[in-house]
Amino acid sequence: MERLQKILSARGVLSRRAAERYIQAGRVTVNGIPAELGQQADPDRDVIAVDGVELPRQTELVYLLLNKPRGYVSTLSDEQGRRTVAQLVADCGQRVYPVGRLDLNSEGLLLMTNDGALTQRLTHPSHQVEKEYLVRVTGDAEAALPRLRLGMTVEGVTYQGAEVRVLPSWEQGSALLSVTIRQGKNRQVRKMCAACGLTVHRLRRVREGPLRLGDLNSGCWRYLTTEEIQRLKAL
Repeated sequence: MERLQKILSARGVLSRRAAERYIQAGRVTVNGIPAELGQQADPDRDVIAVDGVELPRQTELVYLLLNKPRGYVSTLSDEQGRRTVAQLVADCGQRVYPVGRLDLNSEGLLLMTNDGALTQRLTHPSHQVEKEYLVRVTGDAEAALPRLRLGMTVEGVTYQGAEVRVLPSWEQGSALLSVTIRQGKNRQVRKMCAACGLTVHRLRRVREGPLRLGDLNSGCWRYLTTEEIQRLKAL
């Protein structure tokens, strides 16, 4: 027996806070009876429904690492008809969800899974999982380094300082930065760079926690190894 909030979160249906709101609003039922906050249930025996839609039985947990290309949105569907990351992993045989996001013009490592509990842990602000990006910029990169490392407030949002290094680059007229952050707020790296007078021309995530993109081709995916899954769950 488990609390309903935990069951709904683990299945990737709702976050725990959202589940509490749904339960209080009478939108969750157990065996046809409106649930109560704090109620426990057995997901293998009880019929749990949200807004009248029965919670599917637990499927095999799947963990994928996708090299997201530019031009794809990190959602399962898009009202504007844009291409989605779900299309890239449709052949994995399971419905998986992106853990966090990369914006339309960003690329690189994107973890996708149907493990709702792990998703909640990795995306919760208190965990601050490290994410490393390779960022191609123009502008005075050397002058921007101190501010990027110190942190800043942009449009009322406070960003912690990043670990930043200037990498050797063959491309003249621009600089290649390694930027590592822990917060992972919306478009954080782009906004921090813009605040320092840098223009971002390419942004690619190459690491998240213990996971590395490696030489995986753009648009391709692979299953995580058992060791990688264990290291993620140990964060």
